[in-house]
Amino acid sequence: MEEFLSKQFYNNTIGEWAISLSIIVGSVLLGKLLFFIFSRTLKVFTKKTKSRIDDIIIDMVEEPVVFAIIIAGVWYGVAYLDISEWWEKFVRNVYYILITFNIAWLITRLFDALVNEYLQPLVEKSESDLDDQLLPIARKGIKITVWIIAIVVGLNNAGYDVGALIAGLGIGGLAFAMAAKDSVANLFGGFTIFADKPFTIRDRIRISGFDGTVQEIGIRSTRLKTLEGRIVTIPNATFANEAIENVSSEAARKMVVDLGLTYDTTPEQMQKAMDILKEIAKANPSVEDDNVVAAFNQFGDFAMVVRFVYYIKKGKDIYGTISEINMEILKRFNENKLEFAFPTQTIYTIKGD
Repeated sequence: MEEFLSKQFYNNTIGEWAISLSIIVGSVLLGKLLFFIFSRTLKVFTKKTKSRIDDIIIDMVEEPVVFAIIIAGVWYGVAYLDISEWWEKFVRNVYYILITFNIAWLITRLFDALVNEYLQPLVEKSESDLDDQLLPIARKGIKITVWIIAIVVGLNNAGYDVGALIAGLGIGGLAFAMAAKDSVANLFGGFTIFADKPFTIRDRIRISGFDGTVQEIGIRSTRLKTLEGRIVTIPNATFANEAIENVSSEAARKMVVDLGLTYDTTPEQMQKAMDILKEIAKANPSVEDDNVVAAFNQFGDFAMVVRFVYYIKKGKDIYGTISEINMEILKRFNENKLEFAFPTQTIYTIKGD
């Protein structure tokens, strides 16, 4: 057995390879054990405390800690072997980069969890919509910043010349800007939305043939939930170049109805029709009773037209109110023998001698 373990294999004995593999496997098993301890012991203990902060920390820390132990185990397992200088440098650089990325992963996990637990509820309770719009952007910006710092620190610790790399990126900046012009346009479109405020979250808008409620305003795009219930993602550059109709900004919904009565309607009946329309509008609680118009509008080809204009209050059920008004018109007009006209023609023929 000793003779077998002492055999050389790629500059190391089989025994050394076995020890190295044991260190790596042991680190994985240790990581699994710690994960079990976190899940079955520490989490049970933290759930008994009144504060939620310890539950969040334990939940967010467990996976990065396990990953860090596995990385360290792989590093020490490989370091135990006699490998070439190139491979040793390569493994060391990968180790430094993975450790840095693991720390960034831990920070962003903690940040996201704390925002969801403490900051998001406060934002939702506030009356202002500005914080609802800024929070997703601030969250993404901070996470991107953390990862950029992690990449720079990781590459620097791995021995790469980060300054030269950044300078090289600067030389190719013009080409990159040309390739990313659409992204830049979307970015400035997002700034335009926040500066001009043509709409806010939960506003209903119409743009580019889409009609829906604003769900999220991001750095690159804005999401609408259409009246059909579908989610539409619109690039922010579109809002800078096209007209936006903010339906939610209307003080009241204007409704215009033309009612055609037959030509045998008497003046008294015409007046009665206009009075009925005003009574119907004023009796409906969803309608602004001080802004109702009912007028004998025109002599049409087939009917005498009464124009009925009313305004539905903001926040009221639009289609429900329209249905109530129309049903009441139909009922009252039938009760008062007011007949609606439909396209007809009377043809007179003269009989010859």
